[in-house]
Amino acid sequence: MKNTRSLPLLVGRKPLLEALDQGVAIEKIFLLRSATGPDINIIKQKARELNIPISQVPVEKLDYLTKVQHQGVVAWSSMLQYIDLQAGISYVVEKGETPLFLLLDGVTDVRNVGAIARSALCCGAHGVILPTSHAASLTEDAIKASAGALHKIMLCRIPSVQQAMDVLRLNGIQILGTQMKGSVPVYESDLTIPTAVVMGAEDTGISKEVLKRADQLIRLPMAGTFNSLNVSVAAGMILYEALRQRLNAN
Repeated sequence: MKNTRSLPLLVGRKPLLEALDQGVAIEKIFLLRSATGPDINIIKQKARELNIPISQVPVEKLDYLTKVQHQGVVAWSSMLQYIDLQAGISYVVEKGETPLFLLLDGVTDVRNVGAIARSALCCGAHGVILPTSHAASLTEDAIKASAGALHKIMLCRIPSVQQAMDVLRLNGIQILGTQMKGSVPVYESDLTIPTAVVMGAEDTGISKEVLKRADQLIRLPMAGTFNSLNVSVAAGMILYEALRQRLNAN
């Protein structure tokens, strides 16, 4: 829990509802598993509308987060701002630029997310797509690891990887899954066209959904038999190849 306690807390049903009504950015909501009532229903509805992750937890978790009377509700207010994925894509296209996004599929280490955002910003990526399930909460540690890049790059939050892929495909953006045994070396893939690169979980890699639906599965060729790269390092290498191709195409 060390890397999460730096986020400001909102405690109680009414304070959270007021914050949601005022447009305060929320990183995550914790609800008591047995919590019921009209306020809880409204909180759940607003969280769905705003793509805010909800975790239903035992009372011990809430008591750990705060000593204040919490009424079964505690939330982390966010240090960052999120935007809708479709709005983000439209913004890039309206500027006359070719979209380049990273979709994080199960990346849960906050320092890896921060490092990925840093590389993404340096290599000209437009945004990072963060599903609300099986994803890291972007805490102060993530922001530090990003060297502030998380404040500068577009962050798009969406309920699931599958929904993100649906939106990307509807906008004509190719989806590249990354895999050690991918069929296409990264330098043979065309990264000059609208592209979203999917980076998988640190331990299990990309999900079966991505394996089935990706337009290509790309790999980073490596020397020797040791072929394990940290996900943030791999993301940086792929993004640099995208930057190289795009600079050469101009």
